[in-house]
Amino acid sequence: MFKKTLTLLILTFLVFSCKTVQVVTNSAASEKTTIDQIYKGHLSNFKDFETLNIRSSVSYEDQKNSQSVSVDIRMLKDETIWLNVKFLGFPAAKALITPTKVSYYEKINKTYFEGDFSLISKWLGTDLDFNKVQNLLIGKAIENITKEDFISAIVSNSFVLSEKKKNNIEKEFTFEAESYFLKNETINQPSENRSLEIAYNSYQLIEKHIFPKEFVVKANQNKSVIIEIEYNKIEVNSAVSFPFSIPNGYDKIEMN
Repeated sequence: MFKKTLTLLILTFLVFSCKTVQVVTNSAASEKTTIDQIYKGHLSNFKDFETLNIRSSVSYEDQKNSQSVSVDIRMLKDETIWLNVKFLGFPAAKALITPTKVSYYEKINKTYFEGDFSLISKWLGTDLDFNKVQNLLIGKAIENITKEDFISAIVSNSFVLSEKKKNNIEKEFTFEAESYFLKNETINQPSENRSLEIAYNSYQLIEKHIFPKEFVVKANQNKSVIIEIEYNKIEVNSAVSFPFSIPNGYDKIEMN
């Protein structure tokens, strides 16, 4: 059971001194605000960085299993995402994600996996790539949003951008009206009974950078999976390394 829980947790990631910023709307959303203005306002929240070093707490739950672990996340922007999962303070698994490959191993059952993003996309019910996983982790919309593809509405004083229906896939992004923080993004494929929802509950200011503080990932495909992530500490542009080597004697996992 623990092996399966670790596997699903790592696949989903593929999701000091700080000031917490709650996602609340103080100013009224205006119908005059265009889709381009909303998306550009959202993108303006993100300052460029080279590396991130994050300590997080993660809880996983499905209909049968639940698990809490700590996860160290290191990132070299646009190139590498490294995860180190600890259970009760002991190393339990590592993952290395690049634009072309996803690799991980877990120590409990001495197994490993190597492959591309197709398995993660199939499991979550939406096409994923490295940039989308990176965006998920930093609170940035995982899709490019244009006025040609999306329509805008105001709901509960927030901007809700919905993609014009295509290929039976429904995409929706909700932004806070004043600062354009991403509050929620959902991708549904009703015909396949698949859905992915990411809800960002609060943000934090770290060295003039805005990052998520707490967020929840919900994935549904035949069963429901809920993963709650809290970033406890974030270091920006610190020196990072990505030690990763699959130990000898581990068995390769073939996932369907």
